[in-house]
Amino acid sequence: MNKNIVGFSLLEMSIVLVIVGILMASMLPALSGKIEQQHVSETRRQLAEIQQALLGFAISNGRLPCPAERSIASGQANAGLEATTGTGSALTCSNLTGSSAWGVLPWATLGLSETDAWGRRFTYHVSRDFADAIANTSYAGCTPNPIPTQATFGLCSNGNLTVLSAATNGSNVAIKIPAVVISHGINGHGAYTPQGTSLPNSNDSDEIKNYNTTNSKYVSHDFTPAFDDLVLWVSPNILFNRMVKAGRLP
Repeated sequence: MNKNIVGFSLLEMSIVLVIVGILMASMLPALSGKIEQQHVSETRRQLAEIQQALLGFAISNGRLPCPAERSIASGQANAGLEATTGTGSALTCSNLTGSSAWGVLPWATLGLSETDAWGRRFTYHVSRDFADAIANTSYAGCTPNPIPTQATFGLCSNGNLTVLSAATNGSNVAIKIPAVVISHGINGHGAYTPQGTSLPNSNDSDEIKNYNTTNSKYVSHDFTPAFDDLVLWVSPNILFNRMVKAGRLP
């Protein structure tokens, strides 16, 4: 008795595999784009959390935290802790560049996640006079009246950081900023890893602004093929308002 043998020939199976491969290849860009959008959304959520943590630290301590050392690997001594020098009225930030300090967000000091959604540390830059000892007598270019006794800055204090719309001929987005926090986005150019190493530099002038340690100007604008940084800044008005409500100022 003859039996019919039902099945696929090698040619038919090859055709099926090619079709499946084409379908999967067409789906990958959309899937990759969705994953990256999820990473962007998660990092934006983290930045909002960071802003609240910085404000909370200022309310509790009368100052903003200093940056952490960027090159200390996770798990090593002092990783994620604000880096300071001196004690008492002489306390100030390490890694000073002029009148501000640059490093990574002190995640352990603030009790936050170490990295953004791409697994890289957040860059953190703070004006020195907003992060030194309360007893310090420098108030970022002004003389408060009355002199604050529970904060290291006054209502007249000015941050020395600026956020621009572009590195070249950009307009001011925000001025006199006490502190800036940056996620270096999808490409991660200039970001530091949990191993304490830096990722490759960018060729984009806007991204270069955001990891240049001698810089006091930063760039924030919509994503482009070359620019994908996410930038948060601490508004002086919001900071002052929270400090007044908490009784830290004036």
